[in-house]
Amino acid sequence: MTGPTGSTQPNPAVPSDLKNRLKDSYDAIALHYNNFTRQHDPIRLHYLGQLLSHLDSKDKTDILELGCGAGIPGTKLLLEHANIHVTGNDLSTTQLQLAKQNLAEFSDRLKFLEGDMMDLSFAEKSFDVVMGFYSVIHLPRDEQVELLKRIVRWLKPGGLFLANFSAEEMPVAFEEKWLDQEKGWMFWSGWGAEGSCKMVEEAGLEILIREIKEDVVDANFLWVLGRKREA
Repeated sequence: MTGPTGSTQPNPAVPSDLKNRLKDSYDAIALHYNNFTRQHDPIRLHYLGQLLSHLDSKDKTDILELGCGAGIPGTKLLLEHANIHVTGNDLSTTQLQLAKQNLAEFSDRLKFLEGDMMDLSFAEKSFDVVMGFYSVIHLPRDEQVELLKRIVRWLKPGGLFLANFSAEEMPVAFEEKWLDQEKGWMFWSGWGAEGSCKMVEEAGLEILIREIKEDVVDANFLWVLGRKREA
């Protein structure tokens, strides 16, 4: 899940059926999107490398991935480490079907949860890592704030959070035919770099890395690696 590549309309109301529309769009454009997003592989792999460098390679590591898509290349890279177990969440039925095919060899350390990430529920201290690439930006801004609070509860003390956000403040933006796809209606939102960092810190995370990178589609994203403070 990535950001807008064409014109956006900055302040329309958030549609009441937002999540259904996003699901329908990602189901419809799944294969086209997956081809498009290959150009993001280097930056995804770079930040996954940063994450892995902060993890113990011997201990069992439970990771929640929000917006896992088809699982290539990120989820696959994680699962190539025998100590890592992944719970992958995505709104799109089609993307999860593709992920199950792409990651079949890792099925003993992988499970999928389909649906809105705001509907997820886990016990406190369930995960060593929670991550989301190009996914949290599809939530309205108030939901992003609430999600971060939940993520901190789901993380174990010292657990890590890795995600990217819009570098520019963007209350509401949408595009009718994203990626020139007839059924590619899309929505994004964001607090901007400073606001997103404030949101992360106020949720209870210490920021280890904060970097703004220009995306290959000429959009700027804030990448954040944070650690839950020890209780």
